[in-house]
Amino acid sequence: MDWKAVDERLIRRGELILDLESLGNHEKELEEMNKGRPGPRFRIANSYIQLLAVVRYLFQMPYRQLEGYTRALHRLIPELPRADYSGIRKRIQRLPVDPYECLSESSEPVAIALDSTGVKVEKAGGWVERKHGKKKRYVKLHFAVRVDTHEVVSMEVTTDDVHDSKEAAGLLEGAERRTSVKEALFDGAYDSEEVYEELERRRIEAVVKPRSNARSDTGSFSRSVAVGMIRELGYGTWAETVGYGRRWAVETAYSTFKRLFGEGVMGRSLGSIALELAGKVALYNRLVNV
Repeated sequence: MDWKAVDERLIRRGELILDLESLGNHEKELEEMNKGRPGPRFRIANSYIQLLAVVRYLFQMPYRQLEGYTRALHRLIPELPRADYSGIRKRIQRLPVDPYECLSESSEPVAIALDSTGVKVEKAGGWVERKHGKKKRYVKLHFAVRVDTHEVVSMEVTTDDVHDSKEAAGLLEGAERRTSVKEALFDGAYDSEEVYEELERRRIEAVVKPRSNARSDTGSFSRSVAVGMIRELGYGTWAETVGYGRRWAVETAYSTFKRLFGEGVMGRSLGSIALELAGKVALYNRLVNV
């Protein structure tokens, strides 16, 4: 491995996170945003709001502290206005977010890996207690990840009572809108007839770990082949033959995602949580493509 190149990529990520050069045309951007706008005029350009969202997501910074951050930036760069925390909150929540804007292109069909992880929502106490009672305090974040680049090509956010297999169809549909998918890798939680049917309908090769009690005389043909191979040759041989180890790409993506943004979210409703996570995925995809 070229460790010098790895080091340079990590250093470059730091430059991208707080890139103030993008704010160089703040006044011109404001002029364009306010052209023909009825009512109150914008005082802060979208590029500045995007920077404030990055700071909030990476450093788990509350909105009041973010107001202090704008004061400090104003002292350094007088052209950048100070902002109050309630205005920052409204602008961030209304900011258009495309998690997939920075995806790399592929001329060949790709393999993807799907899985979910729990995200803590300690600050959403009221909504969580109305939905679940006092014990459950997390949501599920579902990813479809390209195994070669670790980019998130599709995501869903659900409450914790939604089974992983129920989100497979939506994740596959989202992934196919952005790239050509030839193969999909899943763990045993997705070992269901509906997942196999969805993959067959989309003509995507299935690499799904069968459950330990799976039968080879029921279900789809590809599942029967997998069950028969594991029984005859063992799990290790099956995994090596089909390249099941590539599924760890999604686990690596979750690990990197949580190292960057922490284990929890700051949103207080499912809608704001989903928007926050979409913003974090947009930033994650940007950073892994450095």
